[in-house]
This record gives sequence, C-alpha cells and structure tokens, in this order.
Amino acid sequence: MGIGAGIFLIAVGAIFAFAVDANLGWLNVNVVGWVLMLVGLVSLLLTLHFWNTRRRTVVATPVRTDRVVADRVVPAQDDRVVREEYREVRRPGYPA
Repeated sequence: MGIGAGIFLIAVGAIFAFAVDANLGWLNVNVVGWVLMLVGLVSLLLTLHFWNTRRRTVVATPVRTDRVVADRVVPAQDDRVVREEYREVRRPGYPA
C-alpha cells in the first residue's frame, strides 16, 4: 500500500475508535476503528520492511580492465567545421 496509506488508515481508525460515538445496531464503529488501525499498522510495517530490504541489495560487479574508451564524436553539420572559441572578458578598470 505505502507509507501514506498506512498512516491514513491509522488516522481514520483512531477517529472511528476514539472520536465517533455512533450506535448502529448491526455495526460497532469502535471495532471498525480498531481493525482499521491494525490494518494500517501492518501496512506501514510491511512497507518499511520492503523498503529496507530493497536498499540492502548490493550487486557486486567485477572490475574490467580491457575496456577501450573512445573520444566522443561530434557529427558535422552542413560540411562546416566547428571550433572552440576562447574569449577572455575583463572588467572595466582592471589592468590589461
């Protein structure tokens, strides 16, 4: 479900268990509140458990020394040669 859904179920269950004083003949609202709080707590614990186990997974990769690294190739556009331009900008008042 997720952390947000677990906290939401706990909050709604607490409202039903402690704040609502309704008397329905076929439904006990206090028991519904306790059940929702229990389901929310289980959901929260399961979510935290799965998040922690997912973070601990480490895959060891062997170090390869036989890789060849090539320079990046810049495609030419319209048969024009593009060169880097270096421009030095000086603030006014500073010596040259």
